[in-house]
Amino acid sequence: MDSGRLLYKGSGCAMVTPFTKENTVDCAALRKQAAFQLENGTDALIVCGTTGEASTMDAREQAEAVGMVVEAADGRVPVIAGVGGNDTARAIRTCRQARSLGADAVLAVTPYYNKTTQAGLVAHFTALAEASELPVLLYNVPSRTGLNLLPATAEELAAHENIVGLKEACGDIAQAAETIRRCGPRLPVYSGSDELTLPMLSVGGAGVVSVAANLVPRRMHRLCALYFDGDTEQARREQLALLPLISALFCEVNPIPVKTAMAWLGWCEGRLRLPLVPMRPENKARLISCLQEAGLVP
Repeated sequence: MDSGRLLYKGSGCAMVTPFTKENTVDCAALRKQAAFQLENGTDALIVCGTTGEASTMDAREQAEAVGMVVEAADGRVPVIAGVGGNDTARAIRTCRQARSLGADAVLAVTPYYNKTTQAGLVAHFTALAEASELPVLLYNVPSRTGLNLLPATAEELAAHENIVGLKEACGDIAQAAETIRRCGPRLPVYSGSDELTLPMLSVGGAGVVSVAANLVPRRMHRLCALYFDGDTEQARREQLALLPLISALFCEVNPIPVKTAMAWLGWCEGRLRLPLVPMRPENKARLISCLQEAGLVP
């Protein structure tokens, strides 16, 4: 792996954004979360991404959250700010805001709803990379955006010096492997799905952007570290042991379950912004059971 283009190696936490009863960003809870991550080996902090409900936050709230996490990290791990959207001009403004707040890189999802072509993806991400002055981590999640960033497109984008990685959440290991084959060390690829962390590492992935790390940061870091240290059998056992919890965390739309779990554990209020709604009781009971089995209690 080309260390010059590697934002981080291992487990990055896709952080939840806690909200207060007044529906504002809960800065005290966010600071507490960041400290917990740093104490437990997380290799990067990703703020204002999908798990952080960024699409429901205005520019001021996003700035507040990013600034708080940058301050808490204090240079110890990279802070990656979510900036993606379906309006290139607005995404560029968010990139510049992230830079002014001290973020180390930005995470940019493929445009959604109005979407685009593969040529449009090249134009969109190139515009972000040239305007942001921060390294750009691409984010492919076709289940949410309706648009798939194909390996040939990733290869073309990898030629840009400011595009330094890909969060791959297409759910297709064959596609991810083809992207890694084409791009090699020019474009480190991170799993965007917790349950596919080990399979992604096995085809050359650089780590994971993890939802589960909100709850078990040490274990997600350990899973990656074991693999990179050559203990593939123990890494396999760790991945399999985590599967029931990971499955429960995605039994409803993310971040509903993980935020519910964090509220049950006492980390935050657990408030969601519409259109997200509270978990169904039977799914919440399943989630709590999995938390307890994983040794997590309030």
